[in-house]
Amino acid sequence: MSAFLSPLLFVLSGLLLLEASAAEWTQLKPLPDAEGFAAPFAGVSQGALIVAGGANIPKDKWADVFTKVWYDHVFVLEQPEGEWKSGFTMARPLGYGVSVSADDGVLCFGGSDATQHYAEGFRLTWKEGQITSTPLPFLPKACANACGALVGRTVYIAGGIETPTSTTALATFWALDLDAAEPRWQELPTWPGPARMLAVAGALEDAFYLFSGVSLTAGPDGKAQRSYLKDAFRFSKDRGWEKLADLPRATVAAPSPAASLSGKLHIFSGDDGANVNFTPVTAHPGFPRSTLIYDPKGDAWTAEDGLPFSIATVPAVEWRSRIIIPNGELRPRLRTPEVWSLPQPRQ
Repeated sequence: MSAFLSPLLFVLSGLLLLEASAAEWTQLKPLPDAEGFAAPFAGVSQGALIVAGGANIPKDKWADVFTKVWYDHVFVLEQPEGEWKSGFTMARPLGYGVSVSADDGVLCFGGSDATQHYAEGFRLTWKEGQITSTPLPFLPKACANACGALVGRTVYIAGGIETPTSTTALATFWALDLDAAEPRWQELPTWPGPARMLAVAGALEDAFYLFSGVSLTAGPDGKAQRSYLKDAFRFSKDRGWEKLADLPRATVAAPSPAASLSGKLHIFSGDDGANVNFTPVTAHPGFPRSTLIYDPKGDAWTAEDGLPFSIATVPAVEWRSRIIIPNGELRPRLRTPEVWSLPQPRQ
């Protein structure tokens, strides 16, 4: 009997591995907007997926001078096979902030509009067919283009820029304990590396991860110049900050936080800086269609090609055993209303 069972178990385990590896990206219904949005807030409330705010370029996006527009729209998807509900709004047009799902709502912090950056925090909740917004503690200062993640019951936010014309990024690391009697932001020691914005956050077990991003310096014209980063760091309350192995390439503004799949962190696409000055901009080839996978056990990276999309400046959301990428930037100036979905492996 044992001689028969051994090869049978081997075959069954092989089939399970094949099933897990065969999981592929699919598309949900696109957001009901012709352009789509970069840098919206996104998360889950009452089992529904919420996508709010963000920005796009609705008119001549290829002109030498173009106008970016921010939005207050809120969209809700109650079932993966369902239709998006619309007609809801936030208090103001806003995007490029940090959002996490907690306490049955989408916790939103910071962000920008066409004129300024904000420190405010608020929770979006879906209940009885309506979106409600309630205030949360403000950040210590105005901030956009930061990254953040929820570790346990603590929200962490790292980096960003304070104003639209900043020529230096923020070297700030803030924590909000949601279970505190009076939750308020604490300023913690920062990572042992450059200040940055548009980095990718990650959360795995009891640790917060910080990947890539860009540092800023003032150029000869007084405007900010970017330096693309490939470094990586991990923070935990017990160990503080640790330097990790560098990424194979930069992943600036990739979907954040990185997806936690089978004990590893997955970073999808993102801007590697290779085509930052590509001309003409109308022919930009887009961002890398590859996934970078970090294994904390070996402090090692692997790369997988074949990602079906090029994407940047968009959050990643865990929803109904899926990783959701709701909209984002396909290449400079071009957004998408597409919503991508990846099944999470069975535990």
